[in-house]
Amino acid sequence: MKYIEEDKIRDLLISAAGVDVPRLDAILDRAKSLKRLSLQESAVLLSVTDPVYIKNIYEAASFVKDKIYGRRVVLFAPLYISNLCRNNCLYCAFKADNVSIRRRALTASEIVSQTELLLKLGQKRILMVCGEAAPEGKANIDYYIEAVKAIYSAGVGKNKIKRVNVNCAPLSTEDFKKLKKSGIGTYQLFQETYHDETYRRMHPKGPKSDPDNRLDAIDRAFTAGIDDIGIGVLYGLYDYKFETLGLLSHIEHMEKKFKVGPHTISVPRIEPAEGVELSLNPPYKLTDEEFKKVVAILRLSVPYTGIIMSTRETAQMRDSLLSLGVSQISAASRTSPGGYSDLGKEEATGQFSLSDQRSLDEIVETLINHDYIPSFCAACYRKERTGEAFMNLAKPGTIKGKCSMNALITLKEYLDDFASDKTKAAGYRMIERYFEDLDKADQDRLRLFFAHVDSGVRDEYI
Repeated sequence: MKYIEEDKIRDLLISAAGVDVPRLDAILDRAKSLKRLSLQESAVLLSVTDPVYIKNIYEAASFVKDKIYGRRVVLFAPLYISNLCRNNCLYCAFKADNVSIRRRALTASEIVSQTELLLKLGQKRILMVCGEAAPEGKANIDYYIEAVKAIYSAGVGKNKIKRVNVNCAPLSTEDFKKLKKSGIGTYQLFQETYHDETYRRMHPKGPKSDPDNRLDAIDRAFTAGIDDIGIGVLYGLYDYKFETLGLLSHIEHMEKKFKVGPHTISVPRIEPAEGVELSLNPPYKLTDEEFKKVVAILRLSVPYTGIIMSTRETAQMRDSLLSLGVSQISAASRTSPGGYSDLGKEEATGQFSLSDQRSLDEIVETLINHDYIPSFCAACYRKERTGEAFMNLAKPGTIKGKCSMNALITLKEYLDDFASDKTKAAGYRMIERYFEDLDKADQDRLRLFFAHVDSGVRDEYI
């Protein structure tokens, strides 16, 4: 694969073994100063096996996350619009030759209906997920744009979706320009594995079988003007240490060529999927402790990026990872087209099995009880704090104040409109507590926003 130097990665992992404690301490001190780590420094942290020192890595990751983003955690929901696919990925239920699942592509009216169901729950941010084939008679890009328009058109009272992020097949530069013009936020595309031989074995047929085209798609998206990009690895396909350094090598390329790293990094692990034998026994299955270490090291290696955790993981695992670097989580997810209304059919059509089955309200309450501010904010997207502008605020940690303020505004909106009585009580106490910690100018500002919310205004932000 282009700019993924496999021999270099292997050499780094070999040389990283057995590094002494002073070197480890120096790396963590550098990370806590909010500086990006080098591949070599990340390799050293990946080589650590001593439980005592792993605890030091965890503490440093918690420190860095708090410095950059504070206590806010962004919430969103995936919306699968299609499971039609031309690929035959060996780990995915949507693969073309899987006859175990029911195929479906939502119409524009069905997408509006699904979006309205999410709005009624209190969701405000959507990740639109697309199979790698459009309905018959439509080009991929036309179907995607139609779907984005449908999502933004949906409304429940004064509540509308604030931001649509998109996970879809690689596009041409011209089609990426069209997607950008439709008003999307982040474009998300996972390489899945950065190990060339494994990539080719796992993707034997279909457009996805070309690893370099998938890598180049990120460059094409940037060239087309999409400056918020999300990338990720599907952990379990190959050695997690190699994959993590492959991901970080990709980030170095992005920073060098476009002066912008990823807006988000996702860290899914392979989960069981209907009709997919490999998913039941991943070739490089991570232990929970290895997985936690990966999340913490990514937070230290790329301190400015948002780290996303899906409902693939258990509630207990997701809750524990919030302190190690995760800053965005999905809630009450369904992974099939139409899944938010066809709940009984989820098993037959979902992309993978889900472990965290909590409702959005239960997750909001849990976050509050752990002193995290649930956030439905999309202010940076609206204020054009994207790409390099966002990085200039995130890297020194100055985004934190805006994030915390906007999180409190969106939390009050959720509490007033959707929360259970128990969640409301806990949430209002949290708002009072955080309000008291603000200086007078910010208190006056927030008091004005809250008065607007009380009068029925929605979707204000700084």
